[in-house]
Amino acid sequence: MGRTKTKYELITNEISRKATLKKRKAGLLKKLSELTTLCAVPACAIIFSSYDSQPDVWPSRTEACQVLEKLESLPEMQRGKNMMDQTILLKRNILKLNDRLEKQQKKNLDLEKELALVESMAGARNCDWNNLEQLNELSCRLQENIEFVSDMIGFKSG
Repeated sequence: MGRTKTKYELITNEISRKATLKKRKAGLLKKLSELTTLCAVPACAIIFSSYDSQPDVWPSRTEACQVLEKLESLPEMQRGKNMMDQTILLKRNILKLNDRLEKQQKKNLDLEKELALVESMAGARNCDWNNLEQLNELSCRLQENIEFVSDMIGFKSG
């Protein structure tokens, strides 16, 4: 049986909140330990909490300082390469969606041309035989279809 979706909101019961913090912190540190062991990457965690006077540092203060110093020693360009905030994430998503939109618009245009060709050949569409642009589009589409069919015939016989 699957778990129910968790609502992410402040736990109002102080005792329950403290217990949840303790469990989740232990789980997070375990995952971080597994990540560093399995992937051989340096990592550290600093967890501030209102329940402790000092922050929890994993794996140790000296090792965490070494990881942070290594991060600071990287050039600015490389350091911020994989870091992002909400605006960068949104900009990336917008770029990806714009690319998808352009591809879909091109696909729609190709389908419209294909439909116009089929309708013209079936006589269902009134083609303006005096419109050079429409005739060139139909000619190009027919040529593409002829090449595609020729390639398919050559592929099957070869």
